[in-house]
Amino acid sequence: MGTHLARWAALVVLGFWAAGCAQSPKVAEGPAKTIDYTPHSANRVIGEIERLDPSLDLLIPPGAQIEVLVENLDWCEGPVWVKPGPLSATPALLFSDIPQNIVYKLDPNTRSIEVFLKPGGYTSLESRGGEIGSNGLTIDPTGKLVLCQHGDRRVARLEGTPPARQTFISLAEGYEGKRFNSPNDLVYDRAGNLFFTDPPYGLEKNMADPKKELDFQGVYRLSADGKLALVTKELSRPNGVALSPDEKTLYVAVSDPKAAKVWAYDLQNDGTVKNGRVFFDASKLLADKKNKGLPDGMKVDRHGNVFCTGPGGVLVLSASGKHLGTIRTGEKTSNCAWGDDGQTLYITADMYICRIRTATTGKGW
Repeated sequence: MGTHLARWAALVVLGFWAAGCAQSPKVAEGPAKTIDYTPHSANRVIGEIERLDPSLDLLIPPGAQIEVLVENLDWCEGPVWVKPGPLSATPALLFSDIPQNIVYKLDPNTRSIEVFLKPGGYTSLESRGGEIGSNGLTIDPTGKLVLCQHGDRRVARLEGTPPARQTFISLAEGYEGKRFNSPNDLVYDRAGNLFFTDPPYGLEKNMADPKKELDFQGVYRLSADGKLALVTKELSRPNGVALSPDEKTLYVAVSDPKAAKVWAYDLQNDGTVKNGRVFFDASKLLADKKNKGLPDGMKVDRHGNVFCTGPGGVLVLSASGKHLGTIRTGEKTSNCAWGDDGQTLYITADMYICRIRTATTGKGW
């Protein structure tokens, strides 16, 4: 217990330091929950690998295990791998803890975390409830961190890095004069265009929030020259978003229990889409109560296989949408990202940060 308290005290100190480096000397705090996080040494594993098709062995080798790196966090999201550079002197995983309004940095070798950024998603002085922190994180073509900020209802770029003073630069705050709901997940293409989703989860009262200004939940494209366009407004709860390796297909996961599906769209050269179709219907998995979660964040490997979090864990889908198997974490699983050499899949599963070695390599590696 003494060791846990010491770790908690260190996080509190780091939290105050990070807040002082942020764009405002005072920020709204997250819920008053004590985070007594626990890093683990090797051999702490959870869950299992469900193999539905023999071809899964080519992607996740037999004997692969889900290794726990950290537990006892709050609700983790938005993992992104950072190579040595301005954001971190050593390779690291950044991830959001949404209720805590913190972006953490994980050292994969020591399995220890530190506060990288606080606030992560809500910088106002006005007190509010709901999911206020950052959600999806990504690295832009210049190597800077870009965040979906639930509380601030925008997509923003971080300028400056610890221990330098930090500032958020808004990249997109609304559509046609109306504020976004709460941007959730995002992905860049090779040309520097940014696709992102905007469900209502960061609003204090969700769909019933009186501050909700848009009457739909959109998917957007912010072009490299700063022009914002609506890609589609037809999905009830657009959440995770990803691109195929050739960037001709845009995938969007819908985290609606009444329409739990992953959609695919043919992406045109001008950023518009056509031929929207159901790539995978996860609704049948919800019938089994042991399958916690809904379609959420996802990543694509270099061969076009889609690793999409959903009911049961991380669903491994072929490029044609066939369900090959599931990385079953046993928890509601929010997102994933490749790191290390491109063959380690890091997973955010409720309070856990996990990883698993794969036989395939992530897109972009």
